[in-house]
Amino acid sequence: MKFESIFFSKQGWISFAILAAILLIVLPLSVDVFRLNLIGKYLTYAFVALGLVLCWGMGGILSLGQGIFFGLGGYCMAMFLKLEASTPEATKIQSTPGIPDFMDWNQLTELPFWWQPFHSFAFTLVAIIAVPALFAFVIAAAMFKRRVGGVYFAIITQAIAAIMTILIIGQQGYTGGVNGITDLRTLLGWDIRTDDAKLLLYFACALALLLCVLLAQGVKISKFGRLLVAMRDREDRVRFSGYDVSNFKIFIFCLAAAFSAIGGAMFTLQVGFMSPSFVGIVPSIEMVIFCAVGGRLSLFGAVYGALIVNAAKTSFSESFPELWLFAMGGLFIAVVMAFPNGLVGLYREHVEPLIRRLSKRTATTQPIQAAAGSAN
Repeated sequence: MKFESIFFSKQGWISFAILAAILLIVLPLSVDVFRLNLIGKYLTYAFVALGLVLCWGMGGILSLGQGIFFGLGGYCMAMFLKLEASTPEATKIQSTPGIPDFMDWNQLTELPFWWQPFHSFAFTLVAIIAVPALFAFVIAAAMFKRRVGGVYFAIITQAIAAIMTILIIGQQGYTGGVNGITDLRTLLGWDIRTDDAKLLLYFACALALLLCVLLAQGVKISKFGRLLVAMRDREDRVRFSGYDVSNFKIFIFCLAAAFSAIGGAMFTLQVGFMSPSFVGIVPSIEMVIFCAVGGRLSLFGAVYGALIVNAAKTSFSESFPELWLFAMGGLFIAVVMAFPNGLVGLYREHVEPLIRRLSKRTATTQPIQAAAGSAN
């Protein structure tokens, strides 16, 4: 069996190549560094959308709290960057040099013990994946082992997102409060605020996203992926076949959380801060909309959905900032009512059949024209 039929179909590899060309060639050559950095920010949300394709599209697990894991990954990266910017020399004007400025403002006199490991970049990289995945495991095990699912699980994740936001804001001395962790300058001594740094970080984000697409596709075509779809459609039959459905749900929920956390870490690097405004209910619902608009059954659709919706959000909110949330709500209703499979569904149902008809018509007319030409 050919590799292309195992991993991607021929059309799938073409779609992957088109996406890679757009991200790595077309966009860097067609926009300036400022806009490219903005697109890089959009791509960080695509990590969340990829996880939702696996979790919601394939597994039938709708999570309205993915902002939790996006924020946890972002905060882990922000903690390392903030500690690097808070050397005794850089903070000598503070009452307590060597700790982040917001801690000094809140009259802390030493660095909390759970901040200490984030002096290590290797530990930070592990924590970006491990901390959100562990938190997701706790949530999923508590819910799925008790067979809590459907709308109840969605509401619970939404409530947890609200709780996390309140907790982060309330613990201002340890988390930066409502402002978050700001003034992030360097990564291992490398200034991340320059145009060259923003360009390199964009490519790093795009490459990481493409690797996550490949990983998600590997999950999708595996036996586990087929069981996820079966579980989504007829969970009782899968359970009666001897499989532990709760373990499947726990694993895919943790994997989606890890994808979201990678996006959060890349967001922190490209934007230069992380705040609780990316953890709560509203951003979590927006992340679901990114996936729904692109197509919750398509990995490529999720990426395009994140790009298109965020680009529209930027342009629309600049002109009508107070109406954007209503537009977002209307967009979600339109997706559910008019095209539940998203933009990918519209393409497959309307555009692709039209292309096939045109290609068949062209294929049938060419021999006739050739025969007429030879007769003349």
